[in-house]
Amino acid sequence: MADVSIVVLVALFLATLVPRFNIGLAALPAAFLVGLAAHRSADEVTAFFPGDFFVLLVGITALFAVAQINGTLDWLLDGMLRLVGGRALLVVLVPFLIGAVLTAVGTLPAAATAIVAPIALGIAARYGIPPFLAAVLGITGIISGLLSPLAVYGTSADRLGTKLGLELPGFAPVGFFLGGLLAGLAVSTVCLVVAFRTGAVPRGRLTPVDPPEETSSAPADAGPAPGEPTGRTPSPASARVLTLACLLAVVVLSVGFDINIGYLGLTAAVVQQLALRLEPAEIISRIPWNIVLLIGGLLTYVGLMEDLGAFTRISDLLRVEGSPMLSLLVLCYIAGVTSFAASSIAVFATTMPLVPAVVADGASPVGAVLAVALASVLVDINPLGITGGLVLGAARAEDRTRLFRQLLTCGLVSVAVGPALACFAFGWW
Repeated sequence: MADVSIVVLVALFLATLVPRFNIGLAALPAAFLVGLAAHRSADEVTAFFPGDFFVLLVGITALFAVAQINGTLDWLLDGMLRLVGGRALLVVLVPFLIGAVLTAVGTLPAAATAIVAPIALGIAARYGIPPFLAAVLGITGIISGLLSPLAVYGTSADRLGTKLGLELPGFAPVGFFLGGLLAGLAVSTVCLVVAFRTGAVPRGRLTPVDPPEETSSAPADAGPAPGEPTGRTPSPASARVLTLACLLAVVVLSVGFDINIGYLGLTAAVVQQLALRLEPAEIISRIPWNIVLLIGGLLTYVGLMEDLGAFTRISDLLRVEGSPMLSLLVLCYIAGVTSFAASSIAVFATTMPLVPAVVADGASPVGAVLAVALASVLVDINPLGITGGLVLGAARAEDRTRLFRQLLTCGLVSVAVGPALACFAFGWW
């Protein structure tokens, strides 16, 4: 049944080439039918639905919907973009810098993505920058700060390494941070070089463009994306003050006190809706329910695959005998392939117990931990996880289909290439 589940997943992706086929709508029935064949009850299959993702995406998009409706998000974007003066390089680097700073000071990746995605795609809409470029730069910025001594990956790498008896040197935390920063800078540099050389981003100064007006054929749940005109009269300053206070409270409580950012976002959205007397339907219509169904359905199916041992089967196929670096390479691919459809931090934590054997064969302890950590996060640039779901949720309705395909292609390429680059670039540290 593990093999069957893998075949069905491949079939689902191939079916997206068929006109009018919706993989999000089909993923839940697929999980139900494969579950029945594997003697799993409907309740057991339903238990794989990612309720935490549902709360996170709905809560954050509702929070930023209010910020869009009353003009606060446009006001914030105007302020940030005035600081960079329209310089093309600085404009496109804004998402990268914000993401790197947020995660470096301890913000969880999902929370950082929830904050960065609307900003990145708002800038893309404002200046006519490809949404895919803005999204990738924002995500690579988040990756750049993930291994700082204050970040979840950095602290986990150090603590797990010590617990597993790897005898990490004193410079290990700094080494982890520099490795993550260099990896993020390298990916971003390649993206920027390609963007400028191909003309996707013009050189010099950028001027705002008028985003395309929504047509009557737009989906009911589309709503304007960050940076698009909302068609409303700007709210008074008091409304912006309340929205900024709510945004700050969500960030502080989620980062400083580890309170669920999804529930915080929903609470803040309701408080503002009541205080500002906004129409609930206007907020609800801006929540990207099609993306919730897409990612929720796929993650339910992926959860069933994990339960059936599909990813263990994939990992077994990758195991080979060889030198320490070859063993580390295989370990990186196990982390990367598994992390593509699962929680990166969970994959990293469960892969770390395999590192001591590689180190005992002669691999560098700092390099081995760093390579496995990067292999598990470089594949986050894909639409099947929380990161991609939040990015798609922040995109304009007309951009989502193309952006989904671009993120999926990028994710598949990163699975094929990322683990090897992480191993050979950092495995010797």
